[in-house]
Amino acid sequence: MSKKMHLGWFMNFSRSTAWNGPWVLESEAREWMNGDYHIDWVRSMERAGFDFAMLEDSSMVSDGYGGSMEADLKYSLYAPKGDPLSIAPVLAKATSNIGIISTASTSFYPPFLLARSIATIDHLSGGRAGWNIVTSSEDRAAQNFGLDKLYEHDERYERADEFVEVVEKLWGSWDEDALVMDRETGTYVDHTKVHPIHHRGKYYGARGPLNLLRPPSGKPVYCQAGGSPRGRQFAAEHADTIISAAQGIEDMREFRDDIRARMLRAGRNPDTCKVMFITMPVLGETQADADRKYEEMKHPTKAGVDVALGHMGALTEIDFTTIDVDKPFPELTTNGHRTTLEKFLKLGRTPREAAGNWSIRYTDPTFVGTPEKVASEMARVFDEVGGDGFLIAGGGSRRGITEITDGLVGALQQLGRVRTSYDSDTLRGNLMAF
Repeated sequence: MSKKMHLGWFMNFSRSTAWNGPWVLESEAREWMNGDYHIDWVRSMERAGFDFAMLEDSSMVSDGYGGSMEADLKYSLYAPKGDPLSIAPVLAKATSNIGIISTASTSFYPPFLLARSIATIDHLSGGRAGWNIVTSSEDRAAQNFGLDKLYEHDERYERADEFVEVVEKLWGSWDEDALVMDRETGTYVDHTKVHPIHHRGKYYGARGPLNLLRPPSGKPVYCQAGGSPRGRQFAAEHADTIISAAQGIEDMREFRDDIRARMLRAGRNPDTCKVMFITMPVLGETQADADRKYEEMKHPTKAGVDVALGHMGALTEIDFTTIDVDKPFPELTTNGHRTTLEKFLKLGRTPREAAGNWSIRYTDPTFVGTPEKVASEMARVFDEVGGDGFLIAGGGSRRGITEITDGLVGALQQLGRVRTSYDSDTLRGNLMAF
């Protein structure tokens, strides 16, 4: 029997994608903040059997492109954006099985506040909460939290290691049987089963205990996306699912094999972590229809170039307006997303070439076609890499969502490569089901 693949979707709590394209209601493009659109999106994913929705986040209005907020706001790249920890409970209560993973930065949240928020979502969802652990990469975001600039790249991961240690102590500060509800003695919680943690480390201090029962899942699912050597090590030591932007079978296999080797060295079973490769399939009713869409993506307008370079400016703190778009890249370094910059520089000799390829960066050329053809190619790549699944990027319009959830997933189900029903009512249970 062929191995099944896991599926997730890379979402944001905004309406930046395709807001001015076809198949989008104007009222919906304006009123996405009420959550209705996102509820429908996640319900469609649950109907298709996705493991989780991963809600990304950022905490700034970027002026990394040309020293102005114009590109960010004109093209709604990083703003406006709502708080994923606020929409997650809404999505959880509107669904029954799908996991809801929220992004929260170890550079900006106090451990106690984050531990309490994630635990609350886990209780509200019955064990379907996840935490996408990020260390952030933008000085502009840091300045919204009283910092002049972010900590150095590898130090951010050192801090994150201790951050995870603290939140796990807080979640464990309540014994599983602390809630006794003893009517005879009038005791709701047995105080002997709730413990201060008295953590005093290099970066964080917390007395504890958490003022909430331990999460029903014990420890919510950890998601991570580090691609640098230090990021990979952090993910291998902590993550239950890892998001990878690796492209091509060799790159994907190298990443997954490296993570599994690092997990073994860390004393972990590699099968307890699912590596999800980001992909953005291009679907059409016919091959010609999909090919036309793909060609249009490969040749962006000036606005498309600005969008690509605006994104990269926000992620890397490099102002690409100071670089001639038609001349070879100079040597560039960043304290931001290092792996993202490295991959971007490989997309073309010049910024214009790289911007053109950036729009298709998550699209394997074979993932262009009818749902049946793309499903077959995804299964082939999955088998050659060795698993574990794919994280869908893109979408946006309701039609785009349906093309994936009904068209592509329907074709994958016909091949027996994805679930047709959930194995568990918890996120960890579904991730570990195969």
